[in-house]
Amino acid sequence: MAKKLYVGNLSYNTTEDGLRTLFSGFGTVASAKIILDRETGNSKGFGFVEMGSEEEVNAAIAGTNGREFDGRQLRVNEAMDKPRNERGGGKW
Repeated sequence: MAKKLYVGNLSYNTTEDGLRTLFSGFGTVASAKIILDRETGNSKGFGFVEMGSEEEVNAAIAGTNGREFDGRQLRVNEAMDKPRNERGGGKW
């Protein structure tokens, strides 16, 4: 079963392909997504990477958390899996 990682403190120049390449060194990358601002289309500085197994996730966290990538020190941990309707945010 695939597991999702939160990847924070990304450079605004980091691409999804770059993220996929970085994490592919630790296992199978099912998806790599950088979150974009709806209004500007610019990166918000974080994203998510989905990997194939728990072992790959653990290896990726150990190998990338605190590592410099595109000039920024990454923060990587397992993503919390909250259903969309339980998330906060929005004005009303």
